[in-house]
Amino acid sequence: MRAVVQRVLSARVEVEDRVVSEIGPGLLVLVGVHESDTDADAEYICRKVLNMRLFPNLDTGKGWDLSVKQCNFGVLLVSQFTLYGILKGNKPDFHVAMPPHKAKPFYESLVEKFRKAYTSDAVKDGVFGAMMKVNLVNDGPVTMQLDSSQSRVGASLEDVEQDLPL
Repeated sequence: MRAVVQRVLSARVEVEDRVVSEIGPGLLVLVGVHESDTDADAEYICRKVLNMRLFPNLDTGKGWDLSVKQCNFGVLLVSQFTLYGILKGNKPDFHVAMPPHKAKPFYESLVEKFRKAYTSDAVKDGVFGAMMKVNLVNDGPVTMQLDSSQSRVGASLEDVEQDLPL
């Protein structure tokens, strides 16, 4: 699973000229699902996104100190199969992305994981499979990419310990 995480001042998704979701300050997360992804990949992405320290602590003056959860900010999830696009010549090929009939329930379960791990009302999402217009005001700009397949590659001992179930 691949997630492109952007710290935003605001973000919204429109489908057919209608706003379907929006958040104020928080994280816009573009999510690509790989054909081999499992529930463990979804759990990893959920845990990492909600705990990434991408926000400054205004009380202490420390940058990169607080998570979206600690700030009580919003999370807007948007499915984006093109994150697994590969160029063959000049034409994109998406054969490694999970097929839509499997990806839709998988993505919906990811959204539910976020809602259960955080505050249900703070987690919004787009419309799976729809042509969406995603508007955002990037804060920083801050953009990070997470790949669940790399969750153990190059991880520090602290990262590995944090990823172990309690």
